[in-house]
Parts: sequence; C-alpha cells; structure tokens
Amino acid sequence: MRSKPKNPIVIIPARMGSTRLPGKPLASIADEPMIVHCWRSALKADIGPVVVACAEKEIAEVIENVGGTSVLTNADLPSGSDRVAEAVDKLDPNKEYDAIINLQGDLPTLDPEYIKKVFKTLEIPEVDIATLVSPITNDEERFNPNVVKAVISIKDNSYQGRALYFSRSVVPSGDGIHYHHIGIYAYRREILEEFIGLPISGLEQRERLEQLRALESGMRIDAVLVDTVPVGVDTPSDLESARTIMGDKR
Repeated sequence: MRSKPKNPIVIIPARMGSTRLPGKPLASIADEPMIVHCWRSALKADIGPVVVACAEKEIAEVIENVGGTSVLTNADLPSGSDRVAEAVDKLDPNKEYDAIINLQGDLPTLDPEYIKKVFKTLEIPEVDIATLVSPITNDEERFNPNVVKAVISIKDNSYQGRALYFSRSVVPSGDGIHYHHIGIYAYRREILEEFIGLPISGLEQRERLEQLRALESGMRIDAVLVDTVPVGVDTPSDLESARTIMGDKR
C-alpha cells in the first residue's frame, strides 16, 4: 500500500502565448499582474514551496521582483503538465518532493483552502491524481463548451468521488447535478512522470482534455466537491469579471 505524500510542491505553469488573451499572466488586476495574485494564493495555502514555471523571461522577472521563485522552461512544451514536470525535474533532480500541485496561473480569485483540499485527497492510497469540481447552477455554464463537465461517482452526503469522465458536452444525460471541473491537479510524483510519458489518447484528441489520457491509461482521478468556481481568465471578458470581483476600480 502506498503511503500518503508528505512533501508537496506547488508549481504554477505560465506562458504568454494564450490564443484568446495574449500575455494574460501579466494582465493587470488591482495593480498587480494576474500571475502574482495566483502565486500569493498558493503561498497562503502554506503546504510547501511555490514556484512559477515560466515559458518566457518576462514572467520570471515579475515573480522574482516580488520575492518569488521561478524557473524557465522550454517555451515549446505542448501542455501545462509538461511544463510542470520539466520545472520539477530542474528544481528537484533528487526527487525529494513526492507530490506536485499543478495550479493554473489564470485563477486569481482562487481560495487557498482549495489547494489544501486537493492535496489532502492524495492521502487515499488508491488515488493517483486529485482535482476539484463544483455543482453547475445555471444553463449558461451547463451548455457552454468552454466549461468542462466532470462525471463523478459521488455517494450521498459525500464531498469526494471518483472521476469517470470529463467532457465539453453536457454529461451525463438525464436529471441530476452536473459538475464544473476546476483545473487544479495534485499528482503523486511518479504518476506525473508516467503521465507525461504516455502518448496522446483518442478521447483526449476528441475532447481536447488531457486528463482523459490519464483515465484511458487506467489512472485513478478523485475529485473533491467545493462550493464556488474560481474565475478562470481566458478571455478579455473574463479579465473584466476578475477585476470587478477583486475590486479593480479602473
């Protein structure tokens, strides 16, 4: 039986080349770049070191200027998971960190408690990867293909369940709760290494969701149910929403 991880590290992958919002890590919200807000949230979780894995020097310079730690990674990596894995290999070649929290750099309103919850889920020996979900409460989210839906097996009165599938479509069919997937992951170190070595899967290609590669390979993903979806900043309108929530008076 696997032991529970005891030495986690939080890695925030960031790159300037967003298709819908170029340069978004440095987008200003309440007088600070968005990536700095994400870094501060991770520090408040207080579960381990926080490092920003940067595709470009300008992101690294911003983080270093506020006293944070950054590492430059290959700008041409295909995914955030690959960027996280490369950063960890550079920072920790002796593999002292046994759990990796992959925290997206576009969640400036994230509650630090959510980071604690996703890490704690790895205490279950059978869980390879942990993530978060929240109930969908309106049809705009439910039918929006940019909102990833998670099919979760959750027993009555439980706040955690096993992920069975992820989709941009409305799944499952029929009456009942649908869950909004929140793109935060906690990996066991060896699982992250195995995951990035897997070939892109068929379902991953169809849905454009890399977590399906893990499910198709037989990895177990568990999801923790939380009350609120943090604002994910992917578009200019998302950025304005985040500014409003965070008291930006511009």
